Amino acid sequence: MPFSTIIGHRSTIGSLQTAAARQRLAHAYLFHGEEAIGKRTTALCFTQALLCEQHSSESLDACGGCRSCQQIDVRTHPDYFLIEPDRELATPQIKIEQIREIELHIIYRPLIGERKICMIDDADRLTIGAANALLKTLEEPPDHSLFLLITSRPAALPATIRSRCQALRFATPPRTDVEAAVIPKGEMHPTDARFLAMISEGRLGEALSTDLKAARTQQQEMIKLVSPSFLRSVTNVLTAAESLAKGDRASETLSWIARWIRDLIIVQIGGDREQLLYVDEIPALERDARHAPTDALLNLLREIEDTQQQATRHLNLHMALENILLKFRDAIVTPAPQPA
Repeated sequence: MPFSTIIGHRSTIGSLQTAAARQRLAHAYLFHGEEAIGKRTTALCFTQALLCEQHSSESLDACGGCRSCQQIDVRTHPDYFLIEPDRELATPQIKIEQIREIELHIIYRPLIGERKICMIDDADRLTIGAANALLKTLEEPPDHSLFLLITSRPAALPATIRSRCQALRFATPPRTDVEAAVIPKGEMHPTDARFLAMISEGRLGEALSTDLKAARTQQQEMIKLVSPSFLRSVTNVLTAAESLAKGDRASETLSWIARWIRDLIIVQIGGDREQLLYVDEIPALERDARHAPTDALLNLLREIEDTQQQATRHLNLHMALENILLKFRDAIVTPAPQPA
């Protein structure tokens, strides 16, 4: 597919096109940035552009329709290899056998194009053995080879791997670009497109794959969950935390709570209300913002972020959610007046 189909990332694409035109491509690139913002799509377009049978030498791009472009789409091109974790595993990994199989192919000259291209998606999932095997190839790569490593967690890759790749950081596209891309999805209302762009935080892939109706339902559930009338009862808090944790929704709930807290802070400091997710709940936000100490809200945001980062380390999300809800309750619920 042509680069024009990609939302955003113009400067990154331009640098790749310039490097190719000047024949100064690195032997390995590390595409990194937030999840679902177009890293893999850009890598795929770049691969098609390099191997396209119709591309112009003046401006590197793919036609999207030639035999080579189509073969890359269906993963049958003899000079293109894709390595990715097994998504069906409880802990998806890229194993050493996958890297060794690529090594057997990459050493030989290309069969059709000018180079052999290996894309490694979720490269941070390389096992130690696989990373060491890949490192040997990256240290002495064949002249005709190109490696494209993709990750949303570059720090999880060994420094030795990162140092042998040219890193290209992908930033999230502007919200308006995401909205424009989402609107054709069922010709949805601009208000709904804005909502999807906001909850995905600019991650286009996530915005396109989100079930709008389900997300709206979750939003309404969260509005009730964070309301003072609900939080006033400790029993409500404990019951809700237990139910959400049992439904494997603790992490999701923390994200919704974080968005509500961010909106509260925006209202408190007089920030741009165009940045509010809960734009239809301004009266409720203003009410809560009058009671909640900003420092307490900022501490809660940090705690939620720390909890989500540790979610893969067997953290008790039930207890974490319960704790955060109780602290939020303390921040926004006005104590009942004591009898004289």
